Amino acid sequence: MQSTTLKSIDAFNLILQSGLMAKLVLFILLLASVWSWTVIFLKIRTFKHTKKENKKFLTLFWSDKNIEEIFKKSENIKNSPIAQIFQSGFKELRKLTVLEAKTDLKLNIENINRALARASIHETSALEKYIGSLGTVASSTPFIGLFGTVWGIMNSFQNIGITGSANLAIVAPGISEALITTAAGIGAAVPAVIAYNYFVGQIKKSVIDIDSFSQDFLNIIQRSFIQTKTGS
Repeated sequence: MQSTTLKSIDAFNLILQSGLMAKLVLFILLLASVWSWTVIFLKIRTFKHTKKENKKFLTLFWSDKNIEEIFKKSENIKNSPIAQIFQSGFKELRKLTVLEAKTDLKLNIENINRALARASIHETSALEKYIGSLGTVASSTPFIGLFGTVWGIMNSFQNIGITGSANLAIVAPGISEALITTAAGIGAAVPAVIAYNYFVGQIKKSVIDIDSFSQDFLNIIQRSFIQTKTGS
């Protein structure tokens, strides 16, 4: 217990005793890490709610045969991208009259398809929000840490040149700065890159689910139009 406390105190003292540039680098890395973890927790909650609400809406959609009732009930499912896409397609469907449904099947399907595509882009963009910043943190923080590393080693060589000695007391401050900034850069980058890859995978799954539902919904509408047109 005492050894752990001493190590933490030593690390803290190293940061306090580091130069202005090293402290600036560490401060930037701290900000990047705080932002990264904020985004991680925010997106974990978002994807958790999205998955739950999508499941709730799909259960409703495939169990209820009345499309008007589905639309009314889906308005209460606000965190489901699939529900929002359904609402966009249904609103476009509402604009069509019975006469239009009978006259130009292809045009009607294209109009609804465009409405679904616009909604899909909007919902995908919402899921992707802030994800790019994780990629930025993951790719940039190791280089920011590397800058601190180079700066610390430069200080060590300068101290050697000034004193003409290369003993441990001379080179230790610069080397400690280099090691601390290197560790901080890696520490900020690793969670960000792991989270970025995970969220990209979740977005791809969501896009597949969205596309699958859009195709299913279009097929249902198309069959309905054909039945209306043939009078069956």
